[in-house]
Amino acid sequence: MQRLFTTFADGWPGFGLFIQRLLTGIALLNGGLALLNETATSLCALHIAGAVLGIFIVAGFLTPIAGALVAVIELWIVLAGGGNAWMPITLAILGATLAMIGPGAWSVDAHLFGRKVFPS
Repeated sequence: MQRLFTTFADGWPGFGLFIQRLLTGIALLNGGLALLNETATSLCALHIAGAVLGIFIVAGFLTPIAGALVAVIELWIVLAGGGNAWMPITLAILGATLAMIGPGAWSVDAHLFGRKVFPS
């Protein structure tokens, strides 16, 4: 499982990844929750899936998988003609970068799959 994650950066790079995960997850949650007040659309299921993946990204749980799925879902929304395309394109890029870079040290993934130090 460790091969899925490129690094678990800490310090300032880890803080930057945490901020990127936080902003991406909040934007995904906002997009999914905004549709709950509107009438049913054909893209509602995709936005709800994006909101669930936003929770995974904020927590840093299975970040490479969740980021790749976010990129696919948001590009699907763009291709299906879901209105303004700039926000889904931005979220697709952020999801893809999180999938490539990894979650950082301040994540659930780092605690589950990071390198362990065993006392000798």
